[in-house]
Amino acid sequence: MHIPNEMVQGALCPVTALLAVGGVTLAARAAYRARQQPGLGRFAAVAALIFAAQMLNFPVQLGTSGHLLGGVLAATLLGTPWAVLALTLVVSIQALVFADGGLLVLGANVLNMALLGAGVGGYLLQRLRGRGWPLWLAVPLAAWLSLQLAAVACALELALSGTLPLAQVLPAMLGVHMLIGVGEALLSVLLVALCSAELRARPRAPVAVPALAAVLIATLLSPYASSYPDGLEWVLSRYGALHESAPLLVTPFADYSVAGLAEGALATGLAGLVGVLLVAGVALALGRLAQYWRRTASVF
Repeated sequence: MHIPNEMVQGALCPVTALLAVGGVTLAARAAYRARQQPGLGRFAAVAALIFAAQMLNFPVQLGTSGHLLGGVLAATLLGTPWAVLALTLVVSIQALVFADGGLLVLGANVLNMALLGAGVGGYLLQRLRGRGWPLWLAVPLAAWLSLQLAAVACALELALSGTLPLAQVLPAMLGVHMLIGVGEALLSVLLVALCSAELRARPRAPVAVPALAAVLIATLLSPYASSYPDGLEWVLSRYGALHESAPLLVTPFADYSVAGLAEGALATGLAGLVGVLLVAGVALALGRLAQYWRRTASVF
């Protein structure tokens, strides 16, 4: 679902960037005013878990793989506004440090995965819960639907950019992401169950499970992720629209590897650990900054 550079061009890049900035600003305001705050440790741990889980591609059909988007998972564990911020942080670090998703199309990726995946996905979850759906049914359905929304948005952006005709890209994106959505639903409800069990046992410090899961997934499981192209790459390759280009920023962790180390489990696991620590550290720093602003505002 991470759109690479040159796949979305023209005026659509600044338009999606403006929409992303506006949406994230509203989410930050809502998170600041929310009555129930997840806590900085919880926010950092869940954001790190989303990063790690997105490294774990799973095969969905011959020659294709998918990975967790995690928007509904984050919304369940943090609340919708904080989930949008968590996905925004993850997608931004992926683009800046790991060359996963283009910098020029960062606005589109934030729009698709953070605002639609976590924002609209969280809203769908709330609506289902409000209608009496139990959590174990509401989470997988909302997760599946949120992934389809992100896939539709991605298809529209590719079509509006002239990359592929809508009649080709939309059914292809939905066809493969309907299958990927099954994995999204199952992983979301599984991780929610694990983290919710800790929340009931340790309501004041529900950090250990998402933090430990993030480290284990990034270091031990991600090296064995499927090497098949993900749904978006598969669609672009199928119609000859996928073009490799050098990243705008040179980073030693591009493609979740480590410069100077041969490709393999060690390099992938080390890159994953760096990403988990980086996401958690930046999340904590931003949270501390928000707390400082809150105290400063209360003084004046």
